Amino acid sequence: MNIVVDASVIIAVVVEEAARPEILRLTVGHYLVAPQSLRYEIGNSLSKMMKMGRINFTTAKAAFSCYESIPIRHEPVNMPAALKIAAANNMYAYDAYMLETASRLGAPLFTLDIPLLKIAEKAGICVLTIQEK
Repeated sequence: MNIVVDASVIIAVVVEEAARPEILRLTVGHYLVAPQSLRYEIGNSLSKMMKMGRINFTTAKAAFSCYESIPIRHEPVNMPAALKIAAANNMYAYDAYMLETASRLGAPLFTLDIPLLKIAEKAGICVLTIQEK
């Protein structure tokens, strides 16, 4: 089964947050998919973590390398559809890209982002999540 993964899920894995084992358990044996923008979202998340003093450059570089080793199929985004989703939900484009990809592929969205999860559910998109510890 295809599973659309967002940056919150990938960051939890690559910086070894408490949710990592459960994320790995839920995704093993499935195909991970994400919009092509995920690479940039990961970079942005890691730079934010450095800015906040949560990680240093060495850790960020290792985390990004870990991300690049994860077999994720990166999908192009249908931009008009994503912008329509963004407008309808008053949300950032990056989140709309996730919803557009999941909707178009008929795949569940795996996120730890509760506001995004709620919008996906409201839109009829199947979601996977776990409670972060």
